[in-house]
Amino acid sequence: MESSNQKVSPDINQKVRLLQDKLKKASYAYYVLDNPLLEDAIYDRLYRELQDLENEYPSLITSDSPTQRVGDKLSNKFNSVKHNIPLYSLENAFNFDELKQWENRWQGKLDNIPEFNYICELKIDGSAIALTYENGILVRGLTRGDGIAGEDITNNLRTIHSIPLSLSLDNPPTRLEVRGEAFLPLKEFERINREREQNEENLFANPRNATAGTLRQLDPNIVSQRKLQFFPYSVYLLPEKETIKTQEESLIFLHECGFLTNPNYQVGDDLNSLKMYLDYWEEARHHLAYMTDGVVVKINQFSLQSPLGFTQKFPRWAIAVKYPAEEVTTTVEQIIVKVGRTGAVTPMAIMKPVSLGGTIVQRATLHNSDRVRELDIRLGDTVTIHKAGEIIPEVIEVIKDLRPENTQPYSMPTDCPECGSVLVRPENEAVTRCVNSSCQAILRGSLTHWAERSAMDIRGLGEKVVICLMDYKLIKSIADIYHLQASDVADLDRMGDKSAQKLLKAIEDSKKQTFDRVLYGLGIRYVGSTNAKILAKNFETIDNLIKAQQADLEAVYGIGVEIASSVVEWFKVRDNIRLIEQLKAVNLNFAREKSESVGTNLQNKTFVLTGTLPTLKRSEVKKAIESLGGKVSSSVSSKTDYLVAGENAGSKLEKAQNLNWKIIDETQLLDLVNNKGD
Repeated sequence: MESSNQKVSPDINQKVRLLQDKLKKASYAYYVLDNPLLEDAIYDRLYRELQDLENEYPSLITSDSPTQRVGDKLSNKFNSVKHNIPLYSLENAFNFDELKQWENRWQGKLDNIPEFNYICELKIDGSAIALTYENGILVRGLTRGDGIAGEDITNNLRTIHSIPLSLSLDNPPTRLEVRGEAFLPLKEFERINREREQNEENLFANPRNATAGTLRQLDPNIVSQRKLQFFPYSVYLLPEKETIKTQEESLIFLHECGFLTNPNYQVGDDLNSLKMYLDYWEEARHHLAYMTDGVVVKINQFSLQSPLGFTQKFPRWAIAVKYPAEEVTTTVEQIIVKVGRTGAVTPMAIMKPVSLGGTIVQRATLHNSDRVRELDIRLGDTVTIHKAGEIIPEVIEVIKDLRPENTQPYSMPTDCPECGSVLVRPENEAVTRCVNSSCQAILRGSLTHWAERSAMDIRGLGEKVVICLMDYKLIKSIADIYHLQASDVADLDRMGDKSAQKLLKAIEDSKKQTFDRVLYGLGIRYVGSTNAKILAKNFETIDNLIKAQQADLEAVYGIGVEIASSVVEWFKVRDNIRLIEQLKAVNLNFAREKSESVGTNLQNKTFVLTGTLPTLKRSEVKKAIESLGGKVSSSVSSKTDYLVAGENAGSKLEKAQNLNWKIIDETQLLDLVNNKGD
């Protein structure tokens, strides 16, 4: 570590600045332009090189360095800070007539209306954010709060790669205020909810709630893992906007600053010219990679915005046109409860099938007994449903005027429908649970979870086969999976010798899965696949994890009080320790691998994948290549050694053919991986 009075040589200084600059440009190309400049492995190597130099010479660390995106945990809470400029909300219009009424209102405020036009932008469904830059460097990021003051979440916002830490301007303004929307892409929202469902945590109702909850995490590392994005929608040059005269120009300027801007805007001379835009996006928004709930219409000219000013709540020069949420009615045919692998009992409404948002919906979660009581839902009821966040089917209303006569209120069962044990609702929890560890539903869920692709990836061991194995008394725990015999499995319904052999091979192959996957497969409450990787990386062996105290776990980035407590309690259970010993005996991995890939025929070879492979997933191929010292790149270049081509290969195949690079198929790739190729 550099001492406080140690001099830094010009060569080291220049090297650090060049690395910072190269990584900033690569990050901008990847996250904003969607056009990677560097292969992942090269980016990682340069990042580590910069990190090592900055650790050795901390005086060279700048606040906009790529290494400074993730900061330290907050101790307890966020500070409230007054906005430089109040952050107003928007007035809403729900149809074109209301939009025209808004136009009449603002025009009635002016004696002379100069030449003007409108600009339409998609209304992103996320969390409003105010960013402050000083001399081009991000110094503060606030939530909307009450519009007058917001919470300082700067450290969390620094983890969002589409928010530049420094502006890409040669002469940035002394002070710049940027307003925009932080949001969660739909794929990431679905991934987070899948993980929460597997851990039997409450699901986020929609991406907006998930975004708000993520931004208020006290640990920036958790925020970073959730891959939020940001679209700016306004800019304030303080003390005045000298060169930017319209909203359209401000969007162009923000893109030049290095922001990811939304390209789906349109300028029109009057409202009628924008009606086609409004109508188009009412349906087309369902095909976007993020949530929108309408369109924002603004007067484009700042010179006209200024005299119109604001009401107590809204700007007079802008309005949000909100699209109606798609809702349908159907009838409740049955109410059931489902017991999960942690014993959580979830009520479900089974309904007459109905089309909603492009899919057929037949069931919706009722969450818990409190929600059932709040709705007063009964068999035969007509209900209104929508998709929360346009993803999760949700009952939002019971139409009691249409309720059949003589219906009875639904009561949650007091005993487990699977094993008959008395159900328990822990204090301070909304979830009712079965606490019988021998419950068949809990065992079934645990076995199915263990075999999932994201855990041990035992193909052929789905829920139906698990139920069959349990019915025949062949498995009573996870460890029993590894003692199955071919003759036992072949006798199961619809199995036979060939299927039995495939299943046993998949079980044997699962012994090669990494420690983090084994840890995730154990089904410890709140330990999802991401947290399992964090635990495996920091504790390295199961024995270290068993001995870890609550404080040891909480000290790890990404592991909060709830997760730490759950891990400690899980290892206190004698049966769980016995399971670990049984799995050790069949040679599962309970330690993080540290072996290096040396001397293989894939060492330092670069592969590019294109098209769909017959049997392998891209993630599997990438993992196999990298485990043998090879690299996987996203684009064909002079450094490409092999192009792995599957069905429907695109332009990459044509480019590789023109460059005469070696093109192989899946079979040839497997030969290379198994050391049979050249």
